[in-house]
Amino acid sequence: MKLHELSPAPGSNKKAFRVGRGAGSGNGKTAGKGHKGQNARSGGGVRPGFEGGQMPLMRRIPKRGFVNIFATKYAIVNVGDLNRFEDGAVVDEKALVEAGMIKKTLDGIKVLGNGELTKKLTVNVAAFSKSAKQKIEEAGGKAEVI
Repeated sequence: MKLHELSPAPGSNKKAFRVGRGAGSGNGKTAGKGHKGQNARSGGGVRPGFEGGQMPLMRRIPKRGFVNIFATKYAIVNVGDLNRFEDGAVVDEKALVEAGMIKKTLDGIKVLGNGELTKKLTVNVAAFSKSAKQKIEEAGGKAEVI
């Protein structure tokens, strides 16, 4: 294959549809906007969520409680899931992402105490639950907060 033989995949390149170019084009005169009205005007249209003056859905639905936008959001990993690492391994954020156990680290990783740990691991993450820390240390490993 040479540079001059390259071409886009069939169907991936499509010509832009030119509106308002005469009656013969099939989309002349009102250019697909219909007759008059807000959407036919220049700069016309409504903002997202606008329902023509009817009370919008976002305002009709009841809201309860309080959402702390400054809260620390942890990516969660259970102690039982750490058994997939080799004995004596150092488990940190990078290792957990590479293993596919978490997608994003968010504000840090927290290890919870669900499951049993059979391997001696050094775990370096942002937070541990009491039971998780206890289980890691009982297995002969170290739970280090970074």
